[in-house]
Amino acid sequence: MAGHSQFKNIMHKKGKQDALRSKLFSKLAREITVAAKLGMPDPAMNPRLRAAVLDARAENMPKDNIERAIKKASGGDSENYDEVRYEGYAPGGVAVIVEALTDNRNRTAGEVRSCFTKAGGSLAETGAVSFMFDRVGLIVFDRKVADDDAMLEAAIEAGADDVVSGPEEHEVITSVEALAEAQKALEAKFGEPRKAALAWRPQNTVAVDDEAGEKILRLIGQLEDNDDVQHVTANVEVSDALVAKMEG
Repeated sequence: MAGHSQFKNIMHKKGKQDALRSKLFSKLAREITVAAKLGMPDPAMNPRLRAAVLDARAENMPKDNIERAIKKASGGDSENYDEVRYEGYAPGGVAVIVEALTDNRNRTAGEVRSCFTKAGGSLAETGAVSFMFDRVGLIVFDRKVADDDAMLEAAIEAGADDVVSGPEEHEVITSVEALAEAQKALEAKFGEPRKAALAWRPQNTVAVDDEAGEKILRLIGQLEDNDDVQHVTANVEVSDALVAKMEG
């Protein structure tokens, strides 16, 4: 799991540095609108919408933008987006899951396939790599809200399965079914989390050399740069030297 956390943190930092705010806000707004359209327009009554709003707040998306995206769901002029999952292999046999919201499946599939091919990887059939991941609930708190022991104890009491504490945050892992109740209990104790959503968790990570690692991180960056792509997850583990290089 350490490799997954390490990778996620690299991409989070890289994304913050590289992504244009307008593009980022557009993706966040799309998820908010879809979530509000599929369920209640009230985040308190709609877990997916609440998760989308948390993500938007974490990226400092203005409150007006969030409210506008929710209202758009009830209007007749909002676009219809399909949820699509792509699975493939990056260099070094690393498994990659790409989740997208698209109004044109053919366009998005072609663009995602092109990213994999150019990176020396390959797009595979749905289900080809997802068996190497577990679908879990993920609740992320800032590191400063509690020490490791206090977070672990509270998470166990809330019905969570595991806690991964890093230098910047605590990741609380739950089953899909336990996510909502665990989030509610932990929120009452520590306040609003940075993130609370369903996620893919690799069962094992694949260690790669720096040459392959850089290609994989570039591939992830290109995928995340696609307007339709919402989330990218990979079971890669890279060296500390490459982490320092990419952060630099």
